[in-house]
Amino acid sequence: MATTLGKLPHGDILKRISQSEHFQSGSFQNIEHTEMLAPNSSYWKMAIKYWQKPNSIRPSSPIPSTKINLKELDANKAQYIWFGHSSYLLLAEGKKILVDPVFSGYASPVPFAVQSFEGTDIYLPEDMPDLDILIITHDHYDHLDYETMLKIHPRTKKIIVPLGVSAHLLSWGVPLTKIIELDWFETKEIDSTITVTATPTRHFSGRSVLRNKSLWCSYVLKLGEYKVFIGGDSGYGSVFESIGKKYGPFDLAFLECGQYGDDWPSIHMRPEETALAAANIGAKSFVPVHWGKFILSLHPWNDPIKRVLAASQNIKLNLQVPKIGESFEFTGSGSVDGWWNFQ
Repeated sequence: MATTLGKLPHGDILKRISQSEHFQSGSFQNIEHTEMLAPNSSYWKMAIKYWQKPNSIRPSSPIPSTKINLKELDANKAQYIWFGHSSYLLLAEGKKILVDPVFSGYASPVPFAVQSFEGTDIYLPEDMPDLDILIITHDHYDHLDYETMLKIHPRTKKIIVPLGVSAHLLSWGVPLTKIIELDWFETKEIDSTITVTATPTRHFSGRSVLRNKSLWCSYVLKLGEYKVFIGGDSGYGSVFESIGKKYGPFDLAFLECGQYGDDWPSIHMRPEETALAAANIGAKSFVPVHWGKFILSLHPWNDPIKRVLAASQNIKLNLQVPKIGESFEFTGSGSVDGWWNFQ
């Protein structure tokens, strides 16, 4: 378990962190004031709610999914494959980019907690193609998975992480030469076809009781003629309008839509806010992620997609809802076949 926790930044990594304007009083800070819990909430109240959790938070039957040979996909065709929650593979311009892969079957320090829904673990690290880039948005267990990282990094050219997250990777044996660590608003040109810019979110970090020792990010990904927004985890706020004005519009956006709750409204968007965020950044199409695989809140498992679908229709947004494992084009017209309509 100690290995799974990773390591806190130290040495040269900590020196660089201390020079960041976003690191103050020993911790990274959100740009917009962000409370971790609502004023009327407490961890004790939350524990009681989780003890009394309703059955609807877990699907009654396996999640529909499909499995394809990822290694045979045409990387020159702009497409993506969602693996549930916040894990997805992007292919375009001959490049293969994997985001926040979690293939261990759980999203916690121990295997018996936060287990994935039945039907969602049809892909393994071994199924992934050799990668040009692996992108991590922050160090929470449902985004940075120790077991998956060990198996995938040897077949990955470059790994992009928020400032401070390299400490975890180095402790797990990832070579320093592979790691690109970014602060907010920092841009890295990977090659002539790929440019990545780290952008802010309203969230937090930490794999233990110590929080915010590493940064949390969204990313602006320029991939040839395409511009993709990788949203990470975030509460709703002015950050989306700012990103839209500075970097938008986007051909495709992946935005958090799930694991929200009344106890933490500032760090996880509600579905209606996800739709607003898509509009704020100027997304031509967007994919709701952070749902459909793990229980990290108390809402019904399919509440996120039902609500964001209604909100998107109200403001005429192009929403894409692929099944787990389905190949979907960047410029797809949307998917509303209702595969999620069961309890």
